[in-house]
Amino acid sequence: MREDRLRLAMRWGFLLLLAASASRYVAYHGGGGATVGVLTLAAVLLAAYAVNELGWFTPGVRFAAVVVAFLTLVLVAPSFAWCAIPLFFLGLRQLPQRAVWPLVGVLTAAVVIAQIRLADRFDPSLLLGPVGIAAITTTVFLELDRQNRARQHALDDLLATRDELNRSQHEAGALAERARLSREIHDTLAQGLSSMNLLLQAADQEWDTEPGQARGHVRQAAATARENLAEARRFVRGLASPALDNASLTDALRRLCAATERDTDTPVRFTVAGTVVPLGVDNEIALLRVAQSALANVRRHAHAHRTAVTLTYGDDEVMLDVYDDGTGFDPSVTSGFGLTGVRERIAHLGGTVTVESAPGEGTALAVSLPLREAR
Repeated sequence: MREDRLRLAMRWGFLLLLAASASRYVAYHGGGGATVGVLTLAAVLLAAYAVNELGWFTPGVRFAAVVVAFLTLVLVAPSFAWCAIPLFFLGLRQLPQRAVWPLVGVLTAAVVIAQIRLADRFDPSLLLGPVGIAAITTTVFLELDRQNRARQHALDDLLATRDELNRSQHEAGALAERARLSREIHDTLAQGLSSMNLLLQAADQEWDTEPGQARGHVRQAAATARENLAEARRFVRGLASPALDNASLTDALRRLCAATERDTDTPVRFTVAGTVVPLGVDNEIALLRVAQSALANVRRHAHAHRTAVTLTYGDDEVMLDVYDDGTGFDPSVTSGFGLTGVRERIAHLGGTVTVESAPGEGTALAVSLPLREAR
């Protein structure tokens, strides 16, 4: 917008100066043949200026035509010298910086020579005035142009940084969502499928010798499949776990412990300590998922004789502890998505995870969430 206003001002300035110079020449010299020649040269300059503004030919060629037409006109009629002012700004805007000072020198020399020719006698101001004005104006213009270029460069860098930040945020969001989906799948669908696999294997082994117990395993597998289907549907819709539908966290954990005990024939004791308070959906889902993951590991790997799950409501935090007396493991060398997913899930909510275990000594998993965050 500012560039358009400057261009428009220079156009009108050139036209007014050209018209004023032509009027002055006609007023002083009348309408003879010389006047017709000068006006013809003025028309040629106007045409060259118009061609330049229309953008025909290359910038250097069309501006050179303007300068040649101007110098020819000033050589014949020095009173047209002040048309150099808009041409000066036109060159500063259009030409590369290496050509600016030569252009300024040519136009300034034309103005100085024209002023000396028009004056009755030589006056130093006729030389110093145009030279000083041209030097100051050119210096200021080049400095402003440098600052504009620097601002534009900074703006381009800022826009590039913003775009890169947007891309990084998008990628980070996608990675976070992928991690969240991985945790949800691991803690729900994968655990359910693993449980179904164990139940069906047990049913297959007992089908001939203990048909009643085998059918019980099949019924449990079918119930687990229905729960998994409900989890999958809720998972796709982004809703909470169906285990928490119309039930508190303590009820959901109690049912989970009972189901684990039924599936493994291993006692699983559930205890609630402290005053139960609302934790919020995100925190309740996180604690339920941690318990599901921990008990799934007990079911598959621990070979435990007893397991205990404790939910404790403290003054400023809520804690979930899962203990089993099974085979244990070395937390520093054991890899797998389960424990990593637990740590990421709890860390996202501002909590902490502690695992104490050793081969042959059982496992204790302790999770804590700030109660102020949960509320």
